[in-house]
Amino acid sequence: MRVATWNVNSIRTRAGRVVDWMVREDVDVLAMQEIKCKPEQFPMQLFEDAGYEVVLHGLNQWNGVAIASRLPIEDVEVGFPDMPGFLKDHDGPDLPKEARAIGATVDGIRVWSLYVPNGRALDDPHYVYKLDWLATLAADTQRWLAEKPDLALALMGDFNVAPLDSDVGDPSLVPGLSTHISPPERSAFGALETAGLTDVVRPLVPDGYTYWDYKQLRFPRNEGLRIDFILGSKSFADLVTGASIHRNERKGEAPSDHVPVLVDLDLAPHDEDDDDRPMIFG
Repeated sequence: MRVATWNVNSIRTRAGRVVDWMVREDVDVLAMQEIKCKPEQFPMQLFEDAGYEVVLHGLNQWNGVAIASRLPIEDVEVGFPDMPGFLKDHDGPDLPKEARAIGATVDGIRVWSLYVPNGRALDDPHYVYKLDWLATLAADTQRWLAEKPDLALALMGDFNVAPLDSDVGDPSLVPGLSTHISPPERSAFGALETAGLTDVVRPLVPDGYTYWDYKQLRFPRNEGLRIDFILGSKSFADLVTGASIHRNERKGEAPSDHVPVLVDLDLAPHDEDDDDRPMIFG
């Protein structure tokens, strides 16, 4: 199985490009972020014509997440339990939930498409919201894996955090002044690893950015960030046989400012000849 994530930055603008890439790369499951549309606006026919089923959560022209799959999609869940809400200049327990998370099970793999809040600025309420959002996600992840230790779980998407200094090539990000690289954000990302997840791409692709701002010739100068990840449980990580960051998708006509991140999984059962369990004859 080939599983990928991509912040498409408006699916209506880039649907043809996204579907072409999925078919060309033989992708089975794609988690998408920033689809920026309501369900009735999603270019469903294009995906269906290519053999993909799509589930999505979109409320308006902002945010929005989706999962496309050539395999049956089951157990769809919009938002994770206790996911925080946000409304500018408001607080309280009943804030509206943004379209930032959708989960589903495909061929026994539990996948989530996640678009983590940006944070905006270190002194912005959106930054506090971002930290709360990540903390709740980590707590839910820990609970999911405590309830099902063998769950093949993958959290995929745009995490809006560059966890290592080597993930930062954009000179506009300044320690102590910028989001995405602050110690609390990196600690919140680390809490997902503490909860039982691991970055399944970095061991196979140690270098490479996944995002380049449209401004200031960031892409030609390779001044990017690594902020798009596939984080997997042990049972998921054990299935991974390959990984890639598709940098060339930042090139060409009307690209997203993010590129796809992909992993290959081996879901084939072990051959009986390789099975070392004792033989039992009736």
